[in-house]
Amino acid sequence: MTSIRRRTLTLIIGLMLVGLAVISLLNLHDSNHEIAEVYDAQLAQNARLLQGVMRMPMASKEHADLYQAFNKALGEAEPRVDGHPYETKMAFQVWTLNGEVLVHTASAPSFSAPPSTPGFSDVVDLNNRHWRAFLLVDKQNGLRIWVGERDDVRSDLVDRIVRHTLGPNVLGSLILAAMIWLAIGWGLKPLEDMAATLRARHSGSLEPLQLTPLPSELEPMQAALNRMLAQIQEVMGRERRFIADAAHEMRTPLAVLRVHAQNLLEAGTEQERRESLEFLIAGVDRTSRLVNQLLTMARLEPKAIAPVQQRIDLAATVRDSLVQLTPWLLSKNLELAFDVTDRPFEVVADAAAIDIALNNLISNAANFSPEHGVITVQLSQADGFYSLSVEDQGPGIDEADRGRLFERFYSRGNAHGAGLGLTIVNTIATRLGGRITLANRPEGGLRATLSIPDSQPRDPLQRTTRELPPNV
Repeated sequence: MTSIRRRTLTLIIGLMLVGLAVISLLNLHDSNHEIAEVYDAQLAQNARLLQGVMRMPMASKEHADLYQAFNKALGEAEPRVDGHPYETKMAFQVWTLNGEVLVHTASAPSFSAPPSTPGFSDVVDLNNRHWRAFLLVDKQNGLRIWVGERDDVRSDLVDRIVRHTLGPNVLGSLILAAMIWLAIGWGLKPLEDMAATLRARHSGSLEPLQLTPLPSELEPMQAALNRMLAQIQEVMGRERRFIADAAHEMRTPLAVLRVHAQNLLEAGTEQERRESLEFLIAGVDRTSRLVNQLLTMARLEPKAIAPVQQRIDLAATVRDSLVQLTPWLLSKNLELAFDVTDRPFEVVADAAAIDIALNNLISNAANFSPEHGVITVQLSQADGFYSLSVEDQGPGIDEADRGRLFERFYSRGNAHGAGLGLTIVNTIATRLGGRITLANRPEGGLRATLSIPDSQPRDPLQRTTRELPPNV
């Protein structure tokens, strides 16, 4: 694509040249018109002056002497030091009404017959030269006065005006174009400096741009670039954390799977092979859960993806999730109960995130519930919040573990867990503008409660802060 400077210069200089051409054409037209008016006025004035001279009261002999003196003086008109080259291109003649020539200049054209139409006219003489003429008919004194000038006088004057006008205009346009080039270059210098800075940066550099001073038009661009660099840094940080977490957590399960596989190869009896195979299958299941939890954590990293905020029926969303979990809980000899009033619970939230959070809370409750235990899910509304609680009949939590329950990979000694379930739920609660709380039940077991506001702004980073209960 053409550079901004070249595009801008082409547009500006093109418009300037078009404007100059239009102005020059208008000036030429006006100059022709005004020159014609001035010269026509002079022709008429000269005819009136000549009429005045010819009207002077004199005797016949004196008139003859005056005509002779006129003709002698006009015959000596030459472009000398005291004359002008245009003298020979201007002429006048005076006839009587009968066509007798009384006075004429040496340069006067020859006519087959004296003109008879008074006023201005364009005529061609016997030598095929074009004249602009004015004829004044004085019937009182019996005179016909003709004053004219050749067209090349006016054309020469117009050509001089055009040359004297266009020359400075063209020279001025060239100078102006050079000044515009320099001015646009100076105006685009900050943009060129930014481009040079970006080209000089290392390809792996993610440091924010700090260009100062910067025009107000480029400040949003720099801010956008810095935001993009920050987002790239955040994405790369998430990738590094994911790789580090995966490498850290996958090392032990893979080693355990290797041991089980070796035990399977070394088993001497069918019972030993079966036990080793069961251990291997359980290890694979645990590793699969770990991988799924790690992928879920990567998806739920802050700002990793924008939550899909839409108005949903929270009760229907929870009920759909429980329908999917019921067969799995029954296979573990556990019962599931859902305690909710029969009314809609409308909220603006991310249904997929709520489903993930509920799955993790119920999975956590199932891991600690005794056989034939009951897991109860409750949905209620109070003080501007929806509360989604999951209760189990397990051992509850120890006070010493409270500070670490939301840490990554802390599983409280649970051999079946990856230590990421509560961390995922806590991340989702933060994204929804709420909080996850844990409390031991008086009758035994743990109650995990996800609290979310009953209304959500569109931008999750600009939520109205509400008073929330402590995390644990």
